[in-house]
Amino acid sequence: MALLTTLIGPLTSIIDKVIPNPAERDRAKLELLKMESSQEMDLLQTRLSAIITEAQSHDPWTSRARPSFLYVMYAMILWALPMSIIGAINPATAGSIAYSINAYLGGIPEPLYALFGTGYLGYSAMRQWGKIKGVDK
Repeated sequence: MALLTTLIGPLTSIIDKVIPNPAERDRAKLELLKMESSQEMDLLQTRLSAIITEAQSHDPWTSRARPSFLYVMYAMILWALPMSIIGAINPATAGSIAYSINAYLGGIPEPLYALFGTGYLGYSAMRQWGKIKGVDK
């Protein structure tokens, strides 16, 4: 897929030079884009099937991993409530806590954030797809 994506630009310019008829040229470019799109869809379907397989696993650690992680994220968001009380009582302590949390989160490597985003979006997309298909409730 990466090779085809890399070649799209040069192939398009070759098509412009080789095919004089504008209608035929546009048709050739459309076929080239369809080819790229179908490969991307195949890759996406392969990735999503892995997510579905994990979600349907009978292993409780595997099937509950994504929802559990979301609960952790919700807890971090809700942590703002006690932090506001701490900030009202002792602003310096609240500032120290906030600084420490920022330092910790800033120390997490960028690929882990990307992995979380991919997993979260994949999980959300597959849940929605399952609901549309009538498989998930």
